[in-house]
Formats: sequence, structure tokens, C-alpha cells
Amino acid sequence: MNGNENMMRADSISAADVSALVAQRTAAPPRRLGALARAIAAEPVPQPVSPVVVTGILRASELIGIAALGIAIFVMFIRPVNDTLQYLFADASIAIGTVAMFQAFGLYNVQTFRTQIHQISRVVAVWTTVFLIALTVAFFIKFEVSFSRVWAAAFYGTGMVALLAGRCLMISLVRRWAREGRLVRRVVVVGGGKGGEALIDALSAEADTDLRICGLFDDRGDDRSQDIVGGIPKLGNVDDLVEFTRLTRIDLILVSLPMTAESRVLQMVKKLWVLPVDVRLAAHMNKLRFRPRAYSYIGNVPVLDIFDKPIADWNMVVKSAFDRVVGFFILLAALPVMFLTAIAVKLDSPGPVFFRQKRYGFNNELIEIWKFRSLHHAQSDATASTLVGVGDSRVTRVGPRPHALNAKAETRLYEEAVDGYFARHRVKPGITGWAQINGWRGNTDTQEKIQRRIEHDLYYIENWSLLFDIYIVLRTPFALLKAENAH
Repeated sequence: MNGNENMMRADSISAADVSALVAQRTAAPPRRLGALARAIAAEPVPQPVSPVVVTGILRASELIGIAALGIAIFVMFIRPVNDTLQYLFADASIAIGTVAMFQAFGLYNVQTFRTQIHQISRVVAVWTTVFLIALTVAFFIKFEVSFSRVWAAAFYGTGMVALLAGRCLMISLVRRWAREGRLVRRVVVVGGGKGGEALIDALSAEADTDLRICGLFDDRGDDRSQDIVGGIPKLGNVDDLVEFTRLTRIDLILVSLPMTAESRVLQMVKKLWVLPVDVRLAAHMNKLRFRPRAYSYIGNVPVLDIFDKPIADWNMVVKSAFDRVVGFFILLAALPVMFLTAIAVKLDSPGPVFFRQKRYGFNNELIEIWKFRSLHHAQSDATASTLVGVGDSRVTRVGPRPHALNAKAETRLYEEAVDGYFARHRVKPGITGWAQINGWRGNTDTQEKIQRRIEHDLYYIENWSLLFDIYIVLRTPFALLKAENAH
């Protein structure tokens, strides 16, 4: 979205009360965004494609493809000889050297795939250079007589064709994804005035940028914060930004405030850290400069990293695959127990076997869970107005009951009792967790109990790894044997 496209005037933002969490609550109504903010949030947003994952797959494909091609030519044209290991070494060296030089010359940057001639010419140059280096090395170590010229010529020619074909395919995919908006990073700017305008101008000046500035948010309502800054409309304040990010996909929040405004920065950070997005503090207007390595860059704009989206790019791919594979096998193993549980629920008390309940998922999106009914049907209490306690007469003889949307610690809703409660929704919920295997499960009727559970959840989010997940899954069966906190 460029400046001309953004030259629209923002509607007035209504001053709603504190946003409600779900429609079922009878407290304050949901926060009401302005008409323009609602319109932008309602725009269809395609599923994004991670450039890190795309280029990673391309690297691996080219490395494996080049190596496999060299071996295939060897098998087809060269009979097995005593110096087979030399061919394998040369094949691996050419494959690794090609990928390394592609990386050095910036040929694994998604933006380069937008220019076909530039891409193809560099691929030809790098592939030819790698072969010339390989031939030179073989000559000086007197290995050239050990290699077949047929193998070298066929490897060079077919390799060139294969690389160019793969690159043309990638160029086509990148252009299609770009047209669909799947490679666009959706950005919002926090902070108007001269700093916000300078930031927007700097981002808009970037050629072939993948950024789309969706709007600007500013807590100031006086003359220092105009309705339009640098061609970008103001959509509300920071509280509105939190609600806006719940309604549409935002990938990056750029805070355009001077580092000297410490109190304002801290106030905004406290509100923004619960969101599953990258948060950066723009340093384009700061007179105090650190070493270049202290900054990351959005185009040519230096920024300081405040928060990173947890479990992104390859970590997201790995975790998604792990969750699905492990979940499938756990489900298979649990089927006999689930069958017996269903029979027990049906025989224990009248009513359906399953109980449906609304819960919060990723980014506070409402999801519906199915569980075996563990309360008498007439006393189901779907909104969790009263937590289950020890010896609760409502509980059947089967299983614990999960916490619902309105669950409370003492007399306070969880998000009121624990600072940063919604930060746990920066990742998708799972079937087990770090808190559960450490004994923080069951009743959370006090603020201390829910506080410790959230502390464990946040620790998991900040320290996630595949080994961490495996450890939790392996510990879960032993944690289930300890039922002192479950009722």
C-alpha cells in the first residue's frame, strides 16, 4: 500500500469501555474500532508464505539435486573404478560450493526472484565459476587425469539446465505469491508526529519492498497526532491496536518513539507484548547511535528488537509437524481408553457423552473443544461461573474439567488476576504443557495458583525447542499418575 493509496481520512474512533473477552460475558461490551479500522481489518488476508522457509527449501533442494545429478551421471556413463571416492568427493564439493556461492551472491533472497534476467545471469555465472574452480583445483593437485571429461561436461551441461529450470519455476511461484499478497509483511506504525512521518517516508522510499503499512496508531489526541501521517491514516490508539491485531493478521509493529521517551515506550510495550507479532523500536530519529551490530534493519531503517513472534518460520514448521505426528500416535494409543471412558460416562449419569466448550486459542481466537463430560449434565456450568473444588457434588466419577472462558481466581477473572495473561495465547494451545507436568494443574482458585501456571506457560513460549516438547510429552504420563491437584 503506497502513499497515494492511503490518502483517505480516518473516521473518528469511538471511546469504548475496556474490551470484553467474549460475547458471553456480561461485563463491558467489546471494544469498538472506528469504521476505517474495521474496514481494513475486514479485508481478506491470504495465508502468508515464509521467505525463510522458502529459501531454506530451495537451498536444500539445490544441494541435494546437484549432488544426486552428479552421482546419476557417474552411474550412467562411468563404470565403477577404484577412484570412485574421488568422484563422490568432487560431486559433494561442487554441490556445497555452488550453494555457498549462491548464498554469498544473494541468490537466496526472495526479492531477487522478482527480476528474471538478473537471477538467470547470476546463476549461469556462479555455476560456471564453481566448475572452473573445481577444474583448476583438480589440475594443481594432479587429479585431472582421474576424472572423465564426459562426466564433467555432462555434469556441467545438465546441471546448468536443471538449475535454470528450478530457478524459473521459483521465479514463477514468487511472482504468483507476490500478486496474491502472500509475501507481504503487514505493518502498523505506533507513534505519529515528525518521527512517524519520517519513518513512513523512509519505508515508502524502499524499492521492491515487501511491506504494507496498514495504518498508524497513536495514544496522543492533540495537534501532535494528525488524522493522516505520511499518507497513512490514523486508526486509533494503542488499545485499539491490540483489538485490531486480534481481527486481522499483522506481522510487524514499528514503534516510532524516541528512546528518551522511556515512560511512553514502556507503557506501549506493556500493552503490545501479549500479541503474536514482531515488535521493533525504530531508531531512525535517535541522535544516540550504537554499533551497527546492535541494530537489525527494516530496509534501510535501523531498529532495535523488542519482541519476536514466538515459534516462527522453521520452528513453526517443525512444531506443526511434531504436533500432528505425535498427536496422531497418542490418539491411536488412547482409543481403547477413550472407548471405555465413553461407556463409563454414559453409565454414570444421564446426558451426552461429550461436552463442548468455548476456549481461547492462538491470538485470542475462540475455538471449540470437545471433552468427555465430567459434570452432571444439568449442572454443566459452561461459563465456569463456579470453579470445581475438592468433593464438588457436581462432578461425576470420570475425569477433570478444563477451565472455561470466565474462569476466576478467587473473585477475579484470570486476565485481571495475572499481568500479561493473554501473552500465553501467542502460540496455539496443546494437549499438555510445562505447567501441567510441574504440578500446576487442577484447581486455580487462588491468584498464586494461576500466576504460577502462567509463569510456566510463558517460560515454555520463550524457551521452546523440539527437545523441550519431546521432554514434556515423555513426562506427561508420569505427571498424570500424580492426581493430588486434579479433581
